[in-house]
Amino acid sequence: MAGRPKIFDEQEAVAKATEVFRNKGYDTASADELLCAMGIGKGSFYLAFKGGKRELYIRSITQFSEYFYQKLSVGIAESEDKVQFIRQFFLDLADASDCDKERGCYLGNALVQLSEKDLEIKKITVQLLKKLQTLFAETIKNAQANGQITSIEDPEMTGWYLSNLWNGIHVTRRMEGSPEILKSIIEMNLKILS
Repeated sequence: MAGRPKIFDEQEAVAKATEVFRNKGYDTASADELLCAMGIGKGSFYLAFKGGKRELYIRSITQFSEYFYQKLSVGIAESEDKVQFIRQFFLDLADASDCDKERGCYLGNALVQLSEKDLEIKKITVQLLKKLQTLFAETIKNAQANGQITSIEDPEMTGWYLSNLWNGIHVTRRMEGSPEILKSIIEMNLKILS
């Protein structure tokens, strides 16, 4: 016997749980809040997420990471000016509404708060950072080759630099709320893309 069929969309339920985790954090998000947001009962929850809240959280950051990376990589690929797209991606962080300073960045929070406590979460966040670094490095290498930028910095190290900037901006946002100051910091760092 295969058991009762699922009567909910897991991807959609995980996306709804992600909002609870983003707002409350992993430790303070209660099971009742998660179930209410997901619109499912305990039986369905434990049937789909046998590892409970931890498994749901891991699925949440995995799904969020994949969506984030896909959106960024497609945006770069479809952009006529790939370096300008990266510049704008960073400048938009200064006043992005989906990653406000109170909540921080969801992936940044996972990296800073939980990755040292949980090796699986650390692995997911490290994989995302490596993918970001590789995406940035390939874009920079191509821009150098076609003369779009004059920087002679190693593309691999520039990729790491930009990944580090992405992390750092999310941390800085927690203590500095001025979009103007954040933009100035980002623009100073983006001189490496000249």
